[in-house]
Amino acid sequence: MHGLIRGRDPELGRDADTGGQVKYVLELARALAADPAIGRVDLLTRRIEDPKVSPDYAVPEEQIAPGAYIVRIPCGPRRYFRKEVLWRYLDSFVDEALLHIRRVGRLPLVVHGHYADGGYVGSRLAGLLGVPFVFTGHSLGRVKRAYLRERGVSEKRLESYYHISTRIEAEEEALDAAARVIASTRHEIEEQYARYDHFHPDRKLVIPPGTDLERFKPPAPGMEPPPIRAELARFLREPDRPLVLAIARPDERKNLATLVEAFGRHPRLRDRANLVLIAGNRDDIREMDRRPRRVLNELLLLIDAHDLYGHVAFPKHHTPEDIPDLYRLAAHSRGVFVLPTIHELFGLTLIEAAASGLPLVAAHNGGPPEIVDYCENGLLVDPQDADAMGRAIEEVLDDPERWETWSRRGIRRARERYSWKAHVRTYLEAVRAMMQEDEYRPSPVFFKSRLPRIDRMLVSDIDNTMTGDDEGLRLLVERLAAAQGTVGFGVATGRTVEGAVSVLRRYEVPLPDVMITSVGTEIYYGPYRVSDAVDWPHDRNWAKHISYRWEREALQEALAGVPGLTLQPGEAQRPFKLSYFVDEEAAPSIEALRSLLRQQGLSANLIYSHGQFLDVIPIRASKGRAIRYVAMRWGVPIERFLVAGDSGNDEEMLRGNTLAVVVGNHSPELEHLRDDPRIYFATAHHARGILEGIDHYDFFGEIRYPVHQAAGA
Repeated sequence: MHGLIRGRDPELGRDADTGGQVKYVLELARALAADPAIGRVDLLTRRIEDPKVSPDYAVPEEQIAPGAYIVRIPCGPRRYFRKEVLWRYLDSFVDEALLHIRRVGRLPLVVHGHYADGGYVGSRLAGLLGVPFVFTGHSLGRVKRAYLRERGVSEKRLESYYHISTRIEAEEEALDAAARVIASTRHEIEEQYARYDHFHPDRKLVIPPGTDLERFKPPAPGMEPPPIRAELARFLREPDRPLVLAIARPDERKNLATLVEAFGRHPRLRDRANLVLIAGNRDDIREMDRRPRRVLNELLLLIDAHDLYGHVAFPKHHTPEDIPDLYRLAAHSRGVFVLPTIHELFGLTLIEAAASGLPLVAAHNGGPPEIVDYCENGLLVDPQDADAMGRAIEEVLDDPERWETWSRRGIRRARERYSWKAHVRTYLEAVRAMMQEDEYRPSPVFFKSRLPRIDRMLVSDIDNTMTGDDEGLRLLVERLAAAQGTVGFGVATGRTVEGAVSVLRRYEVPLPDVMITSVGTEIYYGPYRVSDAVDWPHDRNWAKHISYRWEREALQEALAGVPGLTLQPGEAQRPFKLSYFVDEEAAPSIEALRSLLRQQGLSANLIYSHGQFLDVIPIRASKGRAIRYVAMRWGVPIERFLVAGDSGNDEEMLRGNTLAVVVGNHSPELEHLRDDPRIYFATAHHARGILEGIDHYDFFGEIRYPVHQAAGA
């Protein structure tokens, strides 16, 4: 989602966001597209237009292989942001991605979300399209929070900088929605995902990442020195010695400092080998971000402290083409590859090194043990024990016969198990199995508009948004009547359809083209008059769509007896909605209620509003998701929807690429949206606030869009 991804010369190691995950998704996209069963692979990321980064990241679409594309989606301001700052813009990304899919003109078979933010977007996108969602977390928020707490990071910092609670909640939602969760190792499943309430072991799938075996292969006999050798030789007194190679971005968790310490503490090791550190690219350490600057400074200080000048190569620059050459050069020198990371989920560099003929020394926890155990080509050590690490490296280098055995075995085993062809074969077998399950069969959500004359639509909540000022409502009705022909009218309400029709008639509001009722769980079109009766066609596709993982009776049973929750009267209950009154002083928090349901294996979307009402609805349902479904079905771009609301159950429809207005009499629970440029906070109350929003956006005229939001029409 962060956007720093491109097919040509990916900037791996540029910062904390450009590590192995970037390489993984690029190679996965290419490998999938190479399979004859796949017609097209779109790798969606954020578009960036910022002079501080390459113009490559502003190109809307980049072909990276036959049938595979990076598609860059507008999302929030144009400039680059670190991933932790992007959460507030991700709903807009979903809307823009839907526009892209409509332009392509075909539904994807599956949506695969990578990392927490990609999981957030992917689960919503798949839910709106009615297709299966696959999730790969790569690294997980609960694990990171525990690690940072151990490092002394305060709770305030965890929230203000890392937005860790937001991230963890996004991961919970992604795990809940996922048809399959793909992990690289069994350890990742057992020690990482198992910490989450919504992880379902029956949906797990362990598929080790592949590696490009055309790029990563052993040195040919009598190989010519690659260009990178001259760069390394500048640092080394005796460049022909065996190379101890480490490749990692400058991040504290990569633990390069312990490797330098190990080398420095073993005089015999430095007398017979050279240490090569490939730690990203840099021009001037002083101009780098604080975290990589701190890591690189520590490495330089350790090199100085142990007087390792002439024994350590620490080049400032390398290209992607240099990486395979570095592995082969180290193998040709009969060296060793070291992965000293404190906790590595997988360890893709271990596979690359093994495929290139290098024996391994790696941490004894996380994912590396599974690789080393399978390849049988190296040693495992405590990554925080510098002396043990030094001894292990010496042990690998000291036995030429075993070095040869480990080298050959690593090459053979890497090719047997860690190819992209094998990965894709297992992946597609899983997808085909999913498609046989009824709940994952795509819903036909794309077809011609019922109302082709409509090119924009006003959708409003009813109670306290439209109603509350009779004269203001009369003026709104007059404005709507004058705009008939091109402007559609809809309501999105917590009321039932019968209750909504009753109140609209009482206030003499024309019956709308679309009724989204019961907090987004029911959609009706019309009205179509049959004699004197009014028949509202019910969208049964929507009902089928949101039935996904909905267990109404089990949810009601799980919430029975929870302090502070009281079921509302029967008329408030619907097939896809459980409604409660909430006593704020006695009831658990919404977060605690979510956790309670997740621990019982139940999936639901909890909507809290006005400080006293709780609606429990399917995970695919909400006012916001219903509006996007209607937008797709009618063919009206989401940017041409003006939505109006006043409370928490309106929040999701207010976010994203809709034009939004919050009326002046809104509940305090919407105040946190105030600095979003796509959400206009009116000063006028009730219907007059809606009129103020219509004028603010000139919605019945040319439509004025916020500065960083394209019209997309």
